[in-house]
Parts: sequence; structure tokens; C-alpha cells
Amino acid sequence: MKHRTVRGGGPPPKAYKSFSKSGLSAKQVAPDPDSPAKQQQLKLYEEALVLFHQQKFSRAQQLLERIREGPSKELADRASVHLRICEQKVSKLPAPTAKTAEDHYTQGVALMNLGRWDEAREHLDRARKAAPKADHIVYAMAALDCLTGEADSAMENLRIAIQLRPENRYHARNDEDFAFLQEDPRFTELLYPERDTSAG
Repeated sequence: MKHRTVRGGGPPPKAYKSFSKSGLSAKQVAPDPDSPAKQQQLKLYEEALVLFHQQKFSRAQQLLERIREGPSKELADRASVHLRICEQKVSKLPAPTAKTAEDHYTQGVALMNLGRWDEAREHLDRARKAAPKADHIVYAMAALDCLTGEADSAMENLRIAIQLRPENRYHARNDEDFAFLQEDPRFTELLYPERDTSAG
């Protein structure tokens, strides 16, 4: 969720010789068909492009952040280009009046990306009160807790998000927002329960 710079240099990918200013067609990127992770990354990229072209920049931004965590460097690089545009657009948008849980969630994530923690927490708290079983809202709160150094609260919210939707365990493993917890044994135990099973 938080803006990160893309690591690594090297020559530009040869597959991209021409694309319009509005973005690259997802079909021009051909990930390894044998890799489910790359297939998922491509699917997210296609969804993000749709949102991008609909000018739903906040929602596109959330997907693009996740795409940058995926295995395909080409997709990650393309996502970074779109992400910069989204961040510029979101920062210039007037703050909408948030009404629904999803409105508050979107606003909260946008404020997290701008480093405005207190305002982000206020919106995410409202979103959670309106939709307490929405796993993506609880997950975002866990990420915010981690970014602000609230380890215990981050662990509790992440545990709940995983209970609500087990797939969040895999998202958290590759989410740099949780870097603060990497050395915490509770975090390892929560994200890699199979290690305890194999040890026993």
C-alpha cells in the first residue's frame, strides 16, 4: 500500500517497444503459463487497467501496489508507471465525502499512501465499524498499525484478517508494509503455520 521504489536496474524489457500514453495492454505481457503466481499477477494487472481507464485511481492504486509484489518484473515495472500517475491523480483529487464503509476504506488507504496516518486511521476505524467482517479493511488496519509501530495491534488485526480470509496470510508474506514485524516470532508463527507442523 505504501509507495515503494522499484529495485534493480538493467536494460528495459525488450517486449515493450510501443505503447500509448494511457498505458500498456495487459495482453502484451506474457507471463510463464506454468506459474499460478504470475497468472494471478496478470489478472490483477488487467483489473487495475480497467479501473485506471475508468479513472478510479484510488482503487487502481491499491491493485497496482499488490502487482509490484508479484514475481514478474515486467508487470511490476508497468505497474510502477501507472502507480505514479495514480498517486498524482489521487493527491490532486478533492477529498470526497465518505459515506459507505468502502468509501472510508478507499480514503483511508489513499491517506496511508500519503503518510497521513492519523487521518487514515480515522477513516479505517469508521470503515470497520460499518463493515466489521470485511477482511480487506481489517488487513489495511493491520498494515497501518505496523507502519506506525503498533506491533501488538498489528498482530491482532492481521490475525483477524486471516481468520476472515485465509488468503491474507499469503498477501502479508510479501507485503513490505509488514517489514516491522519480520523479526517478531508471533508474525512468523502466524504466517508460516506449516513450519510448526513440520517441526512437530
